[in-house]
Amino acid sequence: MTAPATTPQTESKQPTLIDMLRNIITSQEGVLFIIMVIAVLFLATRTDKFLTVDNLLNQGRLLTEVGLVAVPMTFIIITGGIDLSVGSIFGLTAIVLGIAWQDMGMALPVAIVFAILVGTFAGFMNGWFIVKVGVPPLIMTLATLALYRGLAQGLSEGASVRGYPDWFYELGQGEFLGVPSQLWLLLIAVIIAGILLSRTTLGRTLYAIGNNEVAARFSGLQVNRYLLFIYTFSGFMSALAGYIFVSRVSTTRSDMGTGLELDVIAAVVLGGSSIFGGTGSIPGTIIGVVLIQLLKNGLSLTGVTGDATIVVIGSVLIFAILVNTFIQGRKAA
Repeated sequence: MTAPATTPQTESKQPTLIDMLRNIITSQEGVLFIIMVIAVLFLATRTDKFLTVDNLLNQGRLLTEVGLVAVPMTFIIITGGIDLSVGSIFGLTAIVLGIAWQDMGMALPVAIVFAILVGTFAGFMNGWFIVKVGVPPLIMTLATLALYRGLAQGLSEGASVRGYPDWFYELGQGEFLGVPSQLWLLLIAVIIAGILLSRTTLGRTLYAIGNNEVAARFSGLQVNRYLLFIYTFSGFMSALAGYIFVSRVSTTRSDMGTGLELDVIAAVVLGGSSIFGGTGSIPGTIIGVVLIQLLKNGLSLTGVTGDATIVVIGSVLIFAILVNTFIQGRKAA
């Protein structure tokens, strides 16, 4: 009697260390990190002032505001949205802080909280009109870009506010354990945002919205609630960045934050977030922020003019996107 034939069990192949390394290197973050390392090594050979501890820590201080705003912008772009008003909220917060303290007689700590609440409310209004009225994010935030900037200019009447007490400058100019104070704040924000995006329902919902918002709604996800949250969060982080900036530069002006939205969006897209939604990560965004700041600094130290710096950064952005598109195409094939 013949024994019944047995079907061999197919064992699932466990990924090896080489496979894991290959996946990391060929990811958008991996490609961008390699580009950053190459850029740093090249710039270090052009000037001995670039790769020093003092210079790198100072660049960390300078990139903090962009990094803080880029965190919620990553959330928004993952959903397929955009927030062009972040620079205007940044400037409005700075003006409200100065006016609340100097003209309205608020105690400075109260003025700081009040200004951040105003910026948070500005972000909430963006989200409310997008969610409740159905205004497209591009149109809504383009309108509030002009509105909030106009409010800042009208409130300031062209004047600046100076003379803050010494303790006010600790966050923007101070250090903790030899590291700029605001860098610790950025580190905390990045860790929390990274966990939220990769380990929680919030993150999974944002990716679902970006891939197919209609399907996300039919799946019972609270799309409106999450969209309202991320635009409000964007307003809060822009306001917080505005406060830190005032603390760093010691004065308040209505033009603060002009063009900030372009730097933030460039960093987020450079970090692998698709402007069409559905993809993106916090580590990629932070690498994008760091790369752009290091390029600006390194090229400036080597004597490259501002216009040429913009050209170089744009070229790096295009190159990174092309490389990532090629790699993803090879993976799909």
